[in-house]
Amino acid sequence: MINPMIGMPQGAEWLVILAIVVLVFGAAKLPELARSSGQALRIFKTETKDLRDGDKADKKATPEQREIETRNEATSATTDPTTGEVVHERRDDTTA
Repeated sequence: MINPMIGMPQGAEWLVILAIVVLVFGAAKLPELARSSGQALRIFKTETKDLRDGDKADKKATPEQREIETRNEATSATTDPTTGEVVHERRDDTTA
């Protein structure tokens, strides 16, 4: 039977890992490193939750976001009915 805890660091290994981290980053940088890691994790969790919720995120849009969306919809590609030429083309900063 395979032990599920095989390969996981035990007490002494954690002390060695902590010593290496302190040597690499320095003791003064550790709180800042932990804080930025926490913020990155919080942002990641928020974004993945928003992706899972999908349509619910649209309902939570701020008035500024709704205004930008309506402005973008209004500036989508329109054609002149007499000539068939594109009067205004929407640009989305993607490469074709």
